This record gives sequence, C-alpha cells and structure tokens, in this order.
Amino acid sequence: MISLTDSQKIGMGLTGFGVFFLFFGMMLFFDKALLAIGNILFVSGLSFVIGLERTFRFFFQRHKAKATSFFLGGVFVVLIGWPIIGVILEIYGFFLLFRRVPVLGSLLSLPWIRNLVDKIGESNNMV
Repeated sequence: MISLTDSQKIGMGLTGFGVFFLFFGMMLFFDKALLAIGNILFVSGLSFVIGLERTFRFFFQRHKAKATSFFLGGVFVVLIGWPIIGVILEIYGFFLLFRRVPVLGSLLSLPWIRNLVDKIGESNNMV
C-alpha cells in the first residue's frame, strides 16, 4: 500500500473536491463560481500532492510553455467571468500538459484523441 504524508492526503482531498466542483460547474451550465472554486482547489491540491517545487517545475518547463499558458490562461479567463471560453482553453492545455504522463499519456495518445487535439491546435495558431 502507498503511504501518504499528511500534506499529500490534504492534497488528494483538495484535488478531488476541485474535480467535483469543475464537473458540477459544467453540469450546471458553466456556473462561474463553481468553476472558479474547482480550478483553485485543483491547482492547490496538485501542489499539495507533489510539492510546490515539483509543481513549479512541471508547469514551467520550456517545452511545456504553450500548454501551461493555455491551461493557466483558461483558469484566469474563468476567474474573470468567461467560463465557456476558459474551460475550452483549460481542456486544450490539459491535453497538452498531461499527454506525456505515463497512464494518462497513453490514453491521450490514442489516434482519434491525438488527431482531434492536433487539429484544434492547428486552428488556434496565430498567423
């Protein structure tokens, strides 16, 4: 069995509540308040689980700059009050960020998901 420290247990709870609030916010027609709470809880829970330094290193790597900007930009857009656009940006950033994570990366590397994300990415390029 995996042993967790107290801060990791708190982080798991925060991340779980964050995912719940994000899901519930989308079910209630993109409620701004629930999505904002979910985003804050998810990001803070992630930092509790893996630590502040590893969270910073995960998000702010040079090859993940585009993914991080989409994900954190989506969080910011949700916080300022445009939930649908923000969630779309977050989902795109999430796919770009987590496609190299072992278990989740193999799911996101399925051909039809990868083609969809690549097609969306090509249409968002500024000329």
